[in-house]
Amino acid sequence: MNIKKRLFELNLPAGKSAFLWGPRKVGKTYWISHALKKATVIDLLKTDTLAEYVSRPALLRERYQDYKGFIVIDEVQKVPQLLDEVHWLIENKNLSFLLTGSSARKLRRGHANLLGGRAWRKTMVPLSFLEVTGFDLERVMISGLLPAHYVSANPIEDLRAYVADYLKEEIIAEALTQNIPAFNEFLRVAAITSSELINYVNIARETGVSHKVIRTYFDILEDTYLGFRIPPWKRSENRRMIITEKFYLFDVGVANYLSRRQPRIGSPEFGKAFEHYILMELKAYQAYRNPDMPITFWRTSTGREVDFILGEKELAVEIKGSSRVHEGDIRSLQALIEDGPVKKCRLVCLEKQSRDVTRNIKILPWQLFIEQLWGGELI
Repeated sequence: MNIKKRLFELNLPAGKSAFLWGPRKVGKTYWISHALKKATVIDLLKTDTLAEYVSRPALLRERYQDYKGFIVIDEVQKVPQLLDEVHWLIENKNLSFLLTGSSARKLRRGHANLLGGRAWRKTMVPLSFLEVTGFDLERVMISGLLPAHYVSANPIEDLRAYVADYLKEEIIAEALTQNIPAFNEFLRVAAITSSELINYVNIARETGVSHKVIRTYFDILEDTYLGFRIPPWKRSENRRMIITEKFYLFDVGVANYLSRRQPRIGSPEFGKAFEHYILMELKAYQAYRNPDMPITFWRTSTGREVDFILGEKELAVEIKGSSRVHEGDIRSLQALIEDGPVKKCRLVCLEKQSRDVTRNIKILPWQLFIEQLWGGELI
């Protein structure tokens, strides 16, 4: 198992700057060291560097106002005041910056200077199928797709350390919540219910805090790039639609570790994990190729559901973690087609060959689906 060139591309024109967000250990620093070898890197994870800029943010202007190269500030959220200096250097010295971080929450809550449209917004996500060799689907359900975990000889130990050192302690370090035991329990429940409709009241009951606090916890996960909500498709002329969102953790390995699941192909847990993994591919495609593409799901009040809709009904995706698709598996797609025009419908599964079920519905092996998605054949 090896990691190939990452699909992420910056493509930053001369004189432009960018924010690069993403969860810890997703590969931002490694990418910078290989793709931006001539850049000056200010690493705020280094305690001496951090101490310098915390005590005197103006050092950035004093040191680099005559600089002509590209500057990277890693983990910029640790010193929000630096963004005022960055703003000045962009405006007055035409410098270019890449500002990376794993949490935008601290910047937004502290009313930090987010450069008012002077910097692009980019996101790095876990690995895609196209970025690796030796892809083992069943193993990925355990290891997940953070680079270090994917290539690890002992991914469970790495996940244990990641959960302790990066997830929980990051929340503590950023002072995002004071009730750490409740947040720990929330993480477990959020992992167990990942891919399900969010029920704030039930999760609050399980966690022992109010549903308002639970909403804040979900916001924290989104602001630290540790999870995301998927909204429902709401526009229907013929059916009453569910308006509740779904939630997914950012990595299938992290979700399965926290929920203590070990999904094997053929097990009841595998279907949920497989859906989660395919969504990770969709989110990677959205982040790197089509950032304005909405991802929603379609669910009626009577329980008919299609896992994902990409764009304005450009592509409907139903996911089945089985090696044989049956007639009943396509009924939700058929109901969606009756509800309005969908340009393409694909059922993604473990079958070995593609086949047409109806004029509008095609069954695709999951590897072929991913290749066609990134190849621009579906969207």
